[in-house]
Amino acid sequence: MIKTQTFVSVLLSLFFLFSLPFSSLAAPPSSSSVYESFVQCFSDKTKSPQAQIAENVFSQTNPSYSSVLRAYIRNARFNTSSTPKPTIIVTPRSYSHVSAAVLCSKPLNFVFKIRSGGHDYDGLSYISHKPFFILDMSNLRDVSVDVADNSAWISAGATLGEVYYKIWEKSKVHGFPAGVCPTVGVGGHLSGGGYGNMVRKYGLSVDYVEDAKIVDVKGRVLDRKAMGEDLFWAISGGGGGSFGVVLGYKVKLVPVPPVVTVFRVEQYMDAGAVDMVHRWQFVGPKTDRNLFMRMLIQPTTRNKVKTVRASVVALFLGRADDVVSLLAKDFPELGLKKEACKEMTWIQSAIWWDNDENATQTDPKVFLDRDLDSASFGKRKSDYVASEIPRDGIESLFKKMIELGKIGLVFNPYGGKMAEVAEDATPFPHRNKLFKIQYSVNWKESSAEIEKGYLNQAKVLYSFMTGFVSKNPRNAYLNYRDVDIGVNDHGVNSYKEGEVYGRKYFGNNFDRLVKIKTAVDPDNFFRNEQSIPTLPSKA
Repeated sequence: MIKTQTFVSVLLSLFFLFSLPFSSLAAPPSSSSVYESFVQCFSDKTKSPQAQIAENVFSQTNPSYSSVLRAYIRNARFNTSSTPKPTIIVTPRSYSHVSAAVLCSKPLNFVFKIRSGGHDYDGLSYISHKPFFILDMSNLRDVSVDVADNSAWISAGATLGEVYYKIWEKSKVHGFPAGVCPTVGVGGHLSGGGYGNMVRKYGLSVDYVEDAKIVDVKGRVLDRKAMGEDLFWAISGGGGGSFGVVLGYKVKLVPVPPVVTVFRVEQYMDAGAVDMVHRWQFVGPKTDRNLFMRMLIQPTTRNKVKTVRASVVALFLGRADDVVSLLAKDFPELGLKKEACKEMTWIQSAIWWDNDENATQTDPKVFLDRDLDSASFGKRKSDYVASEIPRDGIESLFKKMIELGKIGLVFNPYGGKMAEVAEDATPFPHRNKLFKIQYSVNWKESSAEIEKGYLNQAKVLYSFMTGFVSKNPRNAYLNYRDVDIGVNDHGVNSYKEGEVYGRKYFGNNFDRLVKIKTAVDPDNFFRNEQSIPTLPSKA
C-alpha cells in the first residue's frame, strides 16, 4: 500500500512539474509551502496580520474552502470530485487585496483565474488542468448610482440583478442595457461585450462604459486616463481576463419609459411554427427598435407526438396597443393579441424575463438573491446569421432537432442601434449580423454517459447549421464560452492556437487586441484557455 501511495504521489508530482513553465523546472513546492509563501507575501503587501488574511485567502485545508469554491460554480459539469481544484482561492475585499494577489501569484508560476459571477459556460474562470489559483471577485460588489449624472459605478463582483435593483431604488425611469440573467457577474459580462433585451434600442452594455478601473500585471490600479485608450478599448469587449483584473466600470444609464410591454407567443411545428420562424428573420432584426423579440426553438412531446415548439418572448419599450398594431401589420404570422400582452414597469419586466410570470407582484429585492451553489448541468455554443435561412432550411432544422431530442436554440435579433455602431468601435465585431444563435442544452442527471450524449447533440446540431451561418471565420460570441472552437496551451504555438478562436470571437479586431496584450502583459501572466495571446517573439 505504501509503495502504491508513493507511486501515485510521484505521478502527481510529475504532472505538477510538467505543467509549470520551463523557467520553473525546480522541485515543485508543496501546496502548504505555496500557501505559506503566498500568505507571507500578501501580508507584506497589504500590511495585514496573517491571522486576518485567513478570512480572504483559502487553502484546500480551510474548512470554508469547498463552500467558497462551489458558491459561484454555475455549471454542475465542473463541480465534481474529479474537477481540478485551485491550490488557493483569494476573495479580495479591497483594491489593495487584488494588487497583492497579482504580485504574490506571479513568482509562483501558477495559472491565475479570475471569477466574477461564475457564468463562464465552460468554467474557464474557475478550472484549469495546470496548477492554479482563483481570484474570486464576489466581495467587490458595490453599485453606486448617480441619477443626476445619469451614471453608475458598478463593481466587477456585483451581479446584474444588483445593478438593476440599485438603479430602481434611485429612479423608475432609468435602466441599463445588459443581460436578462440576474446572477451574471458584471466583470465578465461587460468585459466580454454584454447584451440584453434592449440591444436593438441601445446596443451593447460596453457602448455605455465611460470609465473603468483595472489592476495591471504590475499591481497598479489604473483608471481610463492612466491605462490609456488602447487598454480601455480592449477591456470593453475583448474579455477582462487577458489584460488584468477589471475592478469595475463607470456606465451611462439609459432612459426607460414608465410602462413597458412583455409577451410570449408559442406555436408548434404542425400549426404555423415553420412560417412564424421563417418570417421572424425578416421582422425581428428590422422592426421598430423599441421591440426585442427573442425566438426560442425547442423539441418537445405534445399529445404523445414529437414536435418542435417555437416561442417568441418579447420586450417592447412602450404600450401594448402600439405593439399589437405594429405586429398586426409587420408580423401577422405571430397572431399577437392584446390579451397576450402584459404592461408593467421596466424593473418588473426584468423580473418577468427571469421566468417569473407574477412579476408585477414580486418584490424587486428578489434580484439581491445570488442563488449560490445551485447549478444544473449544461452546454452552450453560438453562431451568427448574416442572411435569412430559407423556409425549407427551417423545416429541415426542425426535423433535425426532433431527431436529436433535447438541444434547443435561441435566436437573438440585432438591427436597430447595433447596426449603427462601427465594427471596430469596441472589440465586439458582429454588429451587422441579422441575429445570434445560442445552442442550449441543460440536464439534471450526474452521469458521464448522459453528458456525452448531450454534448454530442450540441456538436451535431452545430455541424448541421454550417450552411446557414457566418463563414470565414464562423463567428462566435465570447460570452457564450465554447472550448470546442479552439483552446490555447500557451506554449510555442500560443499565437497560432489563439488565432483560431480569436478570429471567431473578434474578427479583424483580434489583431489590435494582440498588440495591446503584448504591450501590457508581455509575459502572458493573465491567461486562460481562450485568452488573447501575445505576438510571437521574433527569433
